[in-house]
Amino acid sequence: MASLVLVPGQVPLADWRAVYRGATPRLDAASAGVVEESARAVERILKRGEPVYGINTGFGKLASVRIGDGDLATLQRNIVLSHAAGIGEPMPAEVTRLMMALKLASLGQGASGVSLATLRLLESLLETGLTPVVPAQGSVGASGDLAPLAHMTAAMIGTGAFFVDGARVEARAALEAAGLEPLVLGAKEGLALLNGTQFSTAYALAGLFEAEAAFQAALVTGALSTDAARGSDTPFDPRIHALRRHPGQIETAAALRALMAGSAIRASHLIDDPRVQDPYCLRCQPQVMGACLDLLRQAATTLHAEANGVSDNPLIFADTDEALSGGNFHAEPVAFAADMIAMALCEIGSIAERRIAMLVDPALSGLPAFLTPRPGLNSGFMIPQVTAAALVSENKQRAMPASVDSIPTSANQEDHVSMAAHGARRLTAMAANTCGILAIELLAAAQGLDLLEGGLASSPRLEAARAALRARVPPLGEDRHMHPDIEAALDLVRSGALARAAGPLPALS
Repeated sequence: MASLVLVPGQVPLADWRAVYRGATPRLDAASAGVVEESARAVERILKRGEPVYGINTGFGKLASVRIGDGDLATLQRNIVLSHAAGIGEPMPAEVTRLMMALKLASLGQGASGVSLATLRLLESLLETGLTPVVPAQGSVGASGDLAPLAHMTAAMIGTGAFFVDGARVEARAALEAAGLEPLVLGAKEGLALLNGTQFSTAYALAGLFEAEAAFQAALVTGALSTDAARGSDTPFDPRIHALRRHPGQIETAAALRALMAGSAIRASHLIDDPRVQDPYCLRCQPQVMGACLDLLRQAATTLHAEANGVSDNPLIFADTDEALSGGNFHAEPVAFAADMIAMALCEIGSIAERRIAMLVDPALSGLPAFLTPRPGLNSGFMIPQVTAAALVSENKQRAMPASVDSIPTSANQEDHVSMAAHGARRLTAMAANTCGILAIELLAAAQGLDLLEGGLASSPRLEAARAALRARVPPLGEDRHMHPDIEAALDLVRSGALARAAGPLPALS
């Protein structure tokens, strides 16, 4: 795997994407000085003998309980063990590694009071491929993602488990096999590792990156469907979109024009076409997909800021030896971003499914019923369209905003929470659904092009995309087992191979 250097507070979105895709991050060496000074500041604060939340007091509702100097190390270990109370299936390894990298960069800003040894262990875990086993349920997205981050930290201190080459290994044994020592927590360190939004942010970023791939694929499948239905490209005229002024809409229309440029199919019906206007699923692609692009970019801006911020509590200011308690752990910005991504994913899939439904309906597309040469004897794309409809409805059910919900926790001390965690956690499943819809549209649009009379070619870019599919999936003549076809198309969509075949497309950054 490639490696990259994280400069705390200045990590571009592309680097977080690279970590999610498998790159191994390490901290910029220049951050060591501020990290060590932050740890020394904690020592100086403790010497004053004043109560400081989470350093020499209890946590949450127990903040008024003073902890003696002899119990400070036990306090930090106890918060890890008691908070490792998650449930459910483990996080996917790629999301866990992204969470660890986010925590590394946050702590590396020197505002958390942790030792350099703590950061070195996080780096070593990422480098050696030891991935903590972290149950994915149990955070409400405020007071930090406490339970998931506690499971991460528990593995670091030798409790719990790691995934090593896909196998679950007891934490202490895994550390020993890798030549690593379990972490011994100093004052403030347990709380610093547990507090923060890195779980929610990692899942939200993962959802964002998957949504970006879906968006790009949808431009290609949408253009293919437009040509298969012999739709008009007049609705993509730049003059129309300049008057609306939305940047995403303008850019999306330009992308669709470029994808269809040089299509012999389009040229064949420029004159005397009896149809005045296409259905919305074709005509309004710039408006719908452009709005999705704007929304995804807004979410990207929020998540980029969050990924480069510090979200634990209290925060250590070494220049004045102060520990300031605040609420940076509240993940409301992440919750809003996750809700926006969910809406965009829902709409990308929804309009794509309408294009599939149009293509299989001869009254709308002019193509054979269900895109089969011999309808009746063959069902063709009848049930793939049903599958797409099922995925659309599942995404609609999941798209309910998480950020509008709250429930009091910690004996009403933590009385308003963001629900960012499950708002972000649903996104990868929603993206998978959307990509499934797009895979079915890709198959249907290519089949529609194959069935057009005259054997005219689409544009060079769309023919390149169709060739990428046809290298794996032949045209559908007689009915056959459809699942392998869908899986092959799905791989093209999710991997980005379809978008790469079609050429440059709008991206988030």
